[in-house]
Parts: sequence; C-alpha cells; structure tokens
Amino acid sequence: MVSTALASSLARRNIHYGWVVVAATFLTMLVTAGAMGAPGVLIKPLQDEFGWETSQISSALAIRLILFGFMGPFAAAFMNYFGVRKVIVFALALIGAGFVGSLFMTTLWQLLLLWGIVVGFGTGLTAMVLAATVSSRWFTKHRGLVVGMLSASSATGQLVFLPLMAELTQRYGWRSTVFFVCAMIMVAALAVLAFMRDRPADLNLPSLGETQVTPPPASTSLAAALMTPITVLKEISKTSTFWILFATFFICGLSTNGLIQTHFVTLCGDFGIVPVAAASVLAVMGIFDFFGTIGSGWLSDRFDNRWLLFWYYGLRGLSLLYLPFSDFSFYGLSIFAVFYGLDWIATVPPTVKIAADRFGREKTGLVFGWVFAGHQLGAATAAYGAGLSRTELSSYLPAFFVAGAFCLLASILAITLKKSGLSNPAPAAAH
Repeated sequence: MVSTALASSLARRNIHYGWVVVAATFLTMLVTAGAMGAPGVLIKPLQDEFGWETSQISSALAIRLILFGFMGPFAAAFMNYFGVRKVIVFALALIGAGFVGSLFMTTLWQLLLLWGIVVGFGTGLTAMVLAATVSSRWFTKHRGLVVGMLSASSATGQLVFLPLMAELTQRYGWRSTVFFVCAMIMVAALAVLAFMRDRPADLNLPSLGETQVTPPPASTSLAAALMTPITVLKEISKTSTFWILFATFFICGLSTNGLIQTHFVTLCGDFGIVPVAAASVLAVMGIFDFFGTIGSGWLSDRFDNRWLLFWYYGLRGLSLLYLPFSDFSFYGLSIFAVFYGLDWIATVPPTVKIAADRFGREKTGLVFGWVFAGHQLGAATAAYGAGLSRTELSSYLPAFFVAGAFCLLASILAITLKKSGLSNPAPAAAH
C-alpha cells in the first residue's frame, strides 16, 4: 500500500507518518470548509434567479449549520466504529451529492433539503471533531500545534476560496461555483483514499511523542457506539466546565461563520461594495486567521488557556463593535480584516486543550463534539437572525452589535473556569 511504503520511507528520515495524516486531514477540512462558505457568495444570485428572500435562504443555511454541529458527537462515534478514512470518504460523497443536486433545484424546499440537510450532514462528519480525533490519536507531542493547524485549515477554507467563487459567480453564474466546489471535493477524496489511515497502530507506529504502539480499543456494536455520545453527554453535563465551554462556543459560532461567513458579502453590498471586493476582504481574514490559529495552538501548549480565551473573545467583540463605525472604507475594512482575522477561530486550540485536560484524552472527540454543537447552534442563530434583521429592519448592523456584546460576555465566562480543572491531564492513551 502507498501509506505503508511512505511510512517506511519517512521513518528512515525520522519523520512521523502522522504529519502525512495531518496533511490529508488539512486538505479535507480546507475543501469542506470551502463548501460551507460557498453559499455566502450565492445569496444574491439565488435571490435574483428564484425571487427568494434573504430570510428564506438563511433558513436553509441555518439548518445546515445546526446539522453541522449536532453531527459532531456522532461523527466521533462513527469514526471510532467505521474508521476515519471511510467516514471522510462518505462525507465528501454526501457533500458532492448535495451540490450536484442543487444544479437542478427550482423550489425553496429543494434548497432546504440539499443545502440544509444533505450538505449539513456531510459537512458535520468532517467538522472540528475530525481535527480533535486526528490530533489526539496521532500526537501526544505537538498536539496543540496540530489542532491549531487543522482549525486554521477549516476557517481559512471558509474564506480564501470566496474571491474565486465570487469571480466565477459574477462571470459565469452561480452554477459555475457549484462545479468548482465539486472538483475540490473530488481532489480531497482521492488524497484521503491514498494517504489517510485510522490509527498509528495500522502502520505499527506509536503516536508522536510516545514509544509504545498502542493497540486499537476492542470493537463494540454499532448500537453501543451510537449510544456512547449520549452516555458521555450525561456525564459531562453535570460539570460547570462543560456548560461554560458550551456557552462560550455558542458565542464563538454566533460571531464567526454564522454571521461573517454567511452575511458579510451581502452586508458589504448594502454599502456599495461589489461581491468580489467583499470576498477579497474575507480572504484577507482567512490569511491572517491561518497564522493566528496556528499561533494560538502554539500558545495553548504553553499558557493558561482560560486567559487565552479571555483575550480572544474580548478582542473579537471589540472588532465587531468597531465594524459599523468603519464607514466600510478600504482602510476601515482592512483594519477589521487584520484584527478579526487573527482571532477568527483562535478559540479552538485552547477549547480543545481544556476539554482534553479536564475530561481525558479518550473522550476528547466526543466532548468537543458536544461543545462544537453549541458553536453551530450559535452559528445557526446568527445566520437566521442576521437575515431576519436585514429583511425586517433593512439592516444587518443590529446583529453585529449583538454579536460584539456577546463576545465580551464570553471573555468573562472563560475566566470563571476553575484552574484546578485544567491541571489534571489524562495519561497518554490512544483515542
């Protein structure tokens, strides 16, 4: 097999195969995030062609975001039962089917089905839980850095493809963007089939930072695997740590992909900025996010993660409150893009680190899956709420003020976490 030969070749160079798995995961999350971000540049074209209102289109995007989040805990269970590789390939096929089907849609219920339910399920299987699962299985050393890299790929993918998508939509229509998304999905699927492996033990390797090969856990029935997320939820829901992480991540989703990713291009259009230019601002955010989130992963291995979250949420809130006063000028938007971009999803590495340290590495994927469900509930709230604000109040700006205020609340919640809950990491074990 390609992976076995490559693992042997890399081992002779003292390079762990886990980095190849990270590369395949990075590409997968980059592409699926691009698929998640695509509707942000398609709202206006869909309005023009079908006559749908912003709130109607936003309802489909809200359904997608809810499913994207609530699939997280069960995605972790599916990965434990079927294997990461099979789950990713199935997810990519599902996302592709949803986009291909949308080429032929004519009514609103078809949009709700394809972009809401089908794409929501598919992207939910490759959400941030994938990053948590891969990092905890393959890495003991550098785990925070790996989570930062994979988190950056997800957030960056939501943004950096937007200028190209906007240009394709403007020149050739929205269906050309759908074809582009499908082509990216195919490339990612081929990479996963060639290089992805479920666990280090599949290649007779220890995780990076350990010396012993840890065998995979004993297999369970599918019913037992599906019940595991519910069992874990019952356990962690009794702790204040979980609810604080859930609440802060709800606000994280409220202030990022549910608001900015979904509505920023249309918001800029209200101020006379063409879609390609607005999407370029988002791309700048994506570039700064890439470095900001990787830096956050590095910091999360070295500093108190509660205070990292305090600063991340606080600075994000201030940047959102600043945006309506930027006059949407080149310089105003540039300042916003830099500061907001650095903080776009920097909250993920410290949140994953807190979950792993508090609840144990073997439960990290499942715990973070439930926390991420809160993120997507917040994203869905913002996706629909901001669309409703524009429909009813003819302005997006109230939604940005609300999101900014909630971020300041999240920064306060983060430092209420008990420090004692962060100082008892679980012993190293394969996840």
